[in-house]
Amino acid sequence: MSGYAGFVNIKTSAHYQREYRRRLRAQGLVKKEIWIRPEQADRARAFEKTLREDPDAVAAGADVERAPWSTGALYAELLGTAFVRDGHASCELIAGAEAALLVVMHEYGDLPVFVTVAGDQLVVESVLWRHADVADPAAFDETVLRTHKYFPLSTLCLEPRADEDYYLMFGALGSAASLADVAQIIGLLASNVIHATEAYADFLVATDPITAGDPA
Repeated sequence: MSGYAGFVNIKTSAHYQREYRRRLRAQGLVKKEIWIRPEQADRARAFEKTLREDPDAVAAGADVERAPWSTGALYAELLGTAFVRDGHASCELIAGAEAALLVVMHEYGDLPVFVTVAGDQLVVESVLWRHADVADPAAFDETVLRTHKYFPLSTLCLEPRADEDYYLMFGALGSAASLADVAQIIGLLASNVIHATEAYADFLVATDPITAGDPA
């Protein structure tokens, strides 16, 4: 914020929401309430966008958005992507009540990345380190809040794994995202994990934060 605060007049998010709605009304658009199932949210947003930009395409029966991924279908498609075929990564289907994909990123030191599909969301995540591996959690958490924006399309969270709290880095997409977008966010997340490990190394007690206390 300090880098550009002097060049713009920072307003609240409510101001931008009002301005956004004003500009929609200026385009002749009106707001209509609809009721849908939670898993249909992404498709509804895509349909709304298409109605605004190309109503004739909708009238002609155009395909607004692909169907959401299932874990099995995504696994089969990822096996055919270039970064798996060329040996940069390998992919494994983890069966169970909540199936997931394990993508091992060989070009990032065999970093494990997990992909799960839940409702209308697809989550890509990787373990960073245990909460216990951070020397000063309060200082670390404040630093993360101030700096995690420098890791595009990824953020950090704290979640329990194997009876301990772990810091994870994750990115999320709609479950109907294209295969290219899914592959891209997997690669980007892996890169961000490596860069985050370097950036936050001074906060860690462990000498090898990626593998120390691996919950797997």
